[in-house]
Formats: sequence, structure tokens, C-alpha cells
Amino acid sequence: MRFFAVALLLAIGSLAQAQSNQYDILLKGGHVLDPKNDLDAIRDVAVRDGRIAAIGENLSGANARRTIDVSGLYVTPGLIDLHYHAFAGTENGSITAGLSSIFPDHVTFGSCVTTVVDVGSSGWRRFEDFRRTVIDKAHTRVFAMINIAGTGMIDYDLEQHPLDLDAKKTGEMAKKHSDVVVGIKSAHWRPPTYLSVERAIKAAEIADIPIMVDFGYFLPERPYEKMVTDILRPGDISTHFYRWPAPLLDENEKVRPYLYKARERGIKFDVGHGSGSFHFRNAEPAIKQGFWPDSISTDWHRGSNNGAMIDMVSLMSKFLAMGVPLNEVIRQSTTNPASQVNHPELGQIAVGAEADLAVLRLDRGKFGFLDATRRGRVEGTERLGCEVTVRAGRVVFDYNGRTGEPWRDADIRYPTR
Repeated sequence: MRFFAVALLLAIGSLAQAQSNQYDILLKGGHVLDPKNDLDAIRDVAVRDGRIAAIGENLSGANARRTIDVSGLYVTPGLIDLHYHAFAGTENGSITAGLSSIFPDHVTFGSCVTTVVDVGSSGWRRFEDFRRTVIDKAHTRVFAMINIAGTGMIDYDLEQHPLDLDAKKTGEMAKKHSDVVVGIKSAHWRPPTYLSVERAIKAAEIADIPIMVDFGYFLPERPYEKMVTDILRPGDISTHFYRWPAPLLDENEKVRPYLYKARERGIKFDVGHGSGSFHFRNAEPAIKQGFWPDSISTDWHRGSNNGAMIDMVSLMSKFLAMGVPLNEVIRQSTTNPASQVNHPELGQIAVGAEADLAVLRLDRGKFGFLDATRRGRVEGTERLGCEVTVRAGRVVFDYNGRTGEPWRDADIRYPTR
């Protein structure tokens, strides 16, 4: 009797050990592209308890609850969109970014985006409403940059009031919510001064975070060159970078020397495509000369969603068409934005990291891409598409039903009523 009891205990222990080693998901046979860890090879990726459990060749699927064949596809870190608008506001009559904002889960996962950064939709006055109604509700990871204008982007006119550019209250709100606030935003400032930018920097100093600037209007009294070479600090971000008439190129379409100096200082340049902030007239010559963006981002809102931007993978494809190599496009959409918001633990595929993963296909053919004018066009031979999105270890999007099986063979519990 004692022998059988011992044997039973050993069997139970072996079963428990096998179950403890079980993978929740095994992505099998994909081409893993992880620029942060210099991984560019065919590998299997296993997920357990919401984190990367193993990366290797020919991992056994015997203990995997679900094995997904991703051969012929790319497996990358979940995409990080550094410029997004997620807060529609809680006031009647909200316009501009308010009514144009999109709840993240409605669009992100279908484009392999697992993390977004809302940039300035909310100021300090409404930030806690934003957190309660969007940030804490979304399955997409949502970070935020608080608008230096206390009212946020309810109305561009309201962003022009100097008395509402309160660095102290903005910085204190950012510190209070430091787990989700990753920056301060200055946007749409019209007067011929740098006041909005300067106040944003003061707020950012309180919270020890970077600022992002949508320069808005290019005036001779406040040169863009001065902002990126003298005013912004290392790690601060200039968005809508390729927008015309930003003074990026000389009369011969050569990148102006001050931009190289700004980059050497540590200034970051973000795409922020949007509905009106990306033009091939600036972008293609700069990119052909190797002046690539630090981060590819959508400025996703209702207008850009239905315009030339379309979605994150379409925007990334636009940069492939202009000559940026695939590995760098992935870097600019994962590792780089993670570092820019001081979350370097994201944007990578490493054992122990949270399992945010993108499975991308690279279609080959003849494709066309538009800029914000909806007339400027470039052609390319490659286009990225989102096949599977994994967020925190859970499949949240599956374009071609790779997680399923023939329904006649599947053990499916159908509803009884």
C-alpha cells in the first residue's frame, strides 16, 4: 500500500511539473525580428502566463496548449504607436481632437499595435477623467502625454491662452500618474513666441519626463531651427516632422545641417502622419539621404484613419517604399518609441518580457501610397499586413484564423440557447 501511495505522489508530482512547464502559446517557425536584441532569424517563441517563456529553434509543442504555425511570417515585438488620440472628452461640444479621438481597442489590434501614447488630447484639468474612462478600461496599453494647456485639445483656440499653460499643475498631475504619463505635449501654438514649449519643458522638469512638440505654425519670429538646436533638451521629441512647410531641406533638396546637429544633441524626430502632417515633398528626399525618423507614428484619429495614413502597418509600408530597410522600420515602430517614453522593457522579444507580439506578413507586388495631400504618391513593391496580434500573452486579433481548426474536428461547446 505504501508503495502505491508513493507511486501516486510521484505521478502527481510529474503531472504538476509537466503542467507547470506548459506553454500557453507557441508561435512556430516564424522569422523573428527583434532589433533591440539583434535577433533576425527563424525561431519559435513560447508564451506562458502573459510573458515570453522561451525563444529557440524547434521548441517542442508537446506541452503547448495552442501551437500557431507562423512560418513564412515575421514575428516582431508588438507595435508601439507614439502619436495617438484616444480621449474624446467628457464635455458637451468637444471638437477637434475630442470628437475625432478613437477608443484604442477599436483599431489597434487589427494593425498589430499593442501600445499607444495619447499625445495631448487631455490637459491636467481632465486627465483623471481620461484615465478613468479610457486608460484603465482599454485592453491596449495606453500611455499619455499631458497637454500643457489645461483644457487639452477640446478646441485649438483654447490652447492659445497663456494663463492656462500651467507648468506646476501639469507637472504635478504627471507625477501623480507617473505609471501612465510619459511626457508633456505642446501643440498648435500660434503666437510668435516659444511660450507653450517653454512651459511644457518646465512641467516636464517637475516630472522628469520628455516633451513632444507639434510646432504648429512656422513663423520667422520663432524659427524651428532654434527650437531643435537650442530650446529642446536631449530626449525631447519633435513630431509631424516631415510636414510641409517644415524647413528641412535647402533649395537643392539637401537636408539642412542643423538637423544633424539637433540629432547629435539627442533630439528625437517623430512622424505623426495624421490627416495633414506628412508630405513626400519633405519626406522622400530626407529619407533617401538617410535622415530617417526616430519613430514611426500615426497621429491616429478619425480623419487620418479614413485618409492617406490608414493604419500603422500601412504607414510602415510607406517607409519601406521610400527605402527604409524592414529591420529599421520595425526598430522605429517598437524599440525606439519604447525608449523614447522611458519604457525600454517594452518593444522587445526577450525571455521574461511581457508577451506583446506582432505577427506580420510581407506581401510583394505593386502598391501605391499617398501623402496627406491625398494626391502625392509613391509606389512600392512590399506591403506589411497584420496576421496575428498577441497582447499580454493573449491572442487578440487573428486575421486568417490561424488559432482555429476545422470545425468538424474541433471540440467546440456550442451554446444551448
